[in-house]
Amino acid sequence: MIRNPRRRNEPLDHAELARLPPAPADPRLAADRRRLLEEHLMNEIHRSDPTPAPAPVRRPLRRAALIAAPVAAAAALAVVVSPGASPDTATVAAPRLVKAPVVQIEEGSAVKVTSTVRELAAAATASTTPRPGPGQYIYIKSRVSFMASSFNGDTGESATWVQPLHDREVWRSPDGTRGWLDEPGYQAKGGIALGSGDPLKQQTYTWLAAQPADPDALLKFAYSTAGGTRDRDQQAFNEIGSIIREQLVPSGLAGALYEAAGRIPGVVVVEHAQDASDRDGIALARLDPQTGERSEWIFDRESRQYLGSRGVQVREVNGVKPGTVVERTAIVTRAVVDADKQHPGAGRANA
Repeated sequence: MIRNPRRRNEPLDHAELARLPPAPADPRLAADRRRLLEEHLMNEIHRSDPTPAPAPVRRPLRRAALIAAPVAAAAALAVVVSPGASPDTATVAAPRLVKAPVVQIEEGSAVKVTSTVRELAAAATASTTPRPGPGQYIYIKSRVSFMASSFNGDTGESATWVQPLHDREVWRSPDGTRGWLDEPGYQAKGGIALGSGDPLKQQTYTWLAAQPADPDALLKFAYSTAGGTRDRDQQAFNEIGSIIREQLVPSGLAGALYEAAGRIPGVVVVEHAQDASDRDGIALARLDPQTGERSEWIFDRESRQYLGSRGVQVREVNGVKPGTVVERTAIVTRAVVDADKQHPGAGRANA
């Protein structure tokens, strides 16, 4: 039996690695997937789990949770480097995967895009967003779940699994060079340090705050990040999604980003979409022609504020059935705090 999961919770042996299918022609992932996968790669380095679990499927990803290699390759890399982890590093057994939820696929409408984007932009511009100062951190708490799928080479049967919904807390300095991630059950107790000497500029508050609220300029930037053979329109849509997903975006700029996204061909409005907290909202969405997955950005039906995201399989690809929810996120809290690992209300800063 050959098992090809997208994520895994146990090390692969070399024989099993040899049986994995080749990577897709273009392994480029969008920035937020790239960053998330980097973080999950570090999680795998510090993890040990004796329970058999599906292994990462080489599915062309539109970004996969936050790195620039296919997910399976990232998992394989984790296997290679994990022996080098400090022997006294605390380990954590990852939670068992659960069956992915399946929903009725609602057809999107291109007719309502212009009016919906106008409402989203107006609501974002009118909102008040805290501004981090020197030495402070942007704090984001969310609920998340990502996919892993398995395939039985003997029977031809496939199954899609997801992580149990769980909390994820991230602290990032405005310039992105310092930070902390706490995702209980997915890395050693207490969390891991984040940061880079050269973070992706579009993932930092400092860069965002310096951008003009110009939809044309922002759309041009989004397309400038596209490359390879992947659909350029989808890459631009994903790039904007990666900016708003786990960041504090200045109010006026958020509105301009929504307007830019609304100008991308193929974007539709989905009237009913639920985030990871089961909040029903309206979504801006686009179907990835390569993966068959529709990326949905979900907004509150009344306030039009961003709630979270959802990925729904619309067309079967790699055995993932239509209607399968392959990922869910929900923003719980956005705030500015005075130190990493500090929670809102514990210091001077306010949410």
